Amino acid sequence: MGDTAKLLADDPIWLILIKVVGIFAFLVVMTLFMINWERKVVARMQHRPGPNRVGPNGWLQSLADGLKLAFKEDIRPVLADKWVFFLAPVISCIPAFLAFSVIPIAGEVNMFGQQTALQLVDLPVGVLVVLACSSLGVYGIVLSGWASGSPYPLLGALRSAAQVISYEIAMGLSIVAVIMFTGSLSTGDIVGAQAATVLGFLPGWFGILLFPSFVIYVVSMVGETNRAPFDLPEAESELVGGFHTEYSSLKFALFFLAEYVNMVTVSALATTLFLGGYHAPWSGDFMNTGWWGLLWFIGKTLFFLFLFIWLRGTLPRLRYDQFMKLGWKVLVPTSLVWIMAVAVIRTGAIQQLSTAQRLIALGVIVGLVLLVSFLLPDKKVQDTKGVPLAGSGFPVPPLDLAVPKSAPKRKVKVANIPKDTAAVTTGKEAE
Repeated sequence: MGDTAKLLADDPIWLILIKVVGIFAFLVVMTLFMINWERKVVARMQHRPGPNRVGPNGWLQSLADGLKLAFKEDIRPVLADKWVFFLAPVISCIPAFLAFSVIPIAGEVNMFGQQTALQLVDLPVGVLVVLACSSLGVYGIVLSGWASGSPYPLLGALRSAAQVISYEIAMGLSIVAVIMFTGSLSTGDIVGAQAATVLGFLPGWFGILLFPSFVIYVVSMVGETNRAPFDLPEAESELVGGFHTEYSSLKFALFFLAEYVNMVTVSALATTLFLGGYHAPWSGDFMNTGWWGLLWFIGKTLFFLFLFIWLRGTLPRLRYDQFMKLGWKVLVPTSLVWIMAVAVIRTGAIQQLSTAQRLIALGVIVGLVLLVSFLLPDKKVQDTKGVPLAGSGFPVPPLDLAVPKSAPKRKVKVANIPKDTAAVTTGKEAE
């Protein structure tokens, strides 16, 4: 049992309730801030003003949008399953909030005369709790598509479930190296293991020591949260709006809230696992104690959230086959090879260098191999039996093309009406 867990075990019930309310308020405020910040940053990239009407410089626009969604008409399709249609956004939203309970926001602080840590609970399997909560969110996605009673949300739900599960595997494998290096699944122990420096001047962050794991986690967290350029469940040209096409009003707002809370959670977990958590880049200073940790934690988390916005504003959406190929043929095999390499290094097979030096050197080599593999063009397979194509990609007709003779026209038999009958019919119509 770590020091943080012992400190949290003495928290009175009123302090626990304050932390619960504080975490909920922090995530809701971060959602409102992120929506507006994203619109402003993307507008800046595209040389347009962005939100600038509601509130000071437009910063209350997301709050106005949330209130508008809450009071809009709630529409439910006739063929929808009533209770599952209602519970699906709730199932997506609750695990997103629950996952943040094991994230250490700051170290030991004094709250209302009580010594505690800015963390709700420090479990021995804290990292697994975050992965389990992200897995539960898939149920809300699948159930929302199925309960809508429409084919397009169902297709979007299946695609989203396949995407989340695929990249969750790569994310879990990227965390294995951190667990092997730390020897613990506790988020508090992982942050504590990054407090020292390496090579005398570098911070002991796992983002430096385990750089390939860091890159794989960053790519996986973008794919796991269905964000651009991996927002394939909401590909407008194919599936309209994805699994929440039939949702409106407050239920749609819950899906929106779950997406942004998941972004904050995976960014906070990346800060915890790879950027030293609430520790400053240097050690042995007053800025590493008390409430300063909250400032460092929020700053690092905002760095990852800005990365989400940056990717959305710069990269086009991938095709689905490219996306799945990246996950299953690049990220997962690279993670497995990297885990084996870390295991070899941890056993001390190379004794001339320190563990940190070995990990940094191997991480640079793996990073270069990944970079070269991305830059190399795909091998083009020559199809000798295929149709020749022009430069535009359209098929070219052969030079000896012989136009076949058109088939003879078929004569359609018409019923022979006797003239007397026709005259009688015409007379009756005239009368």
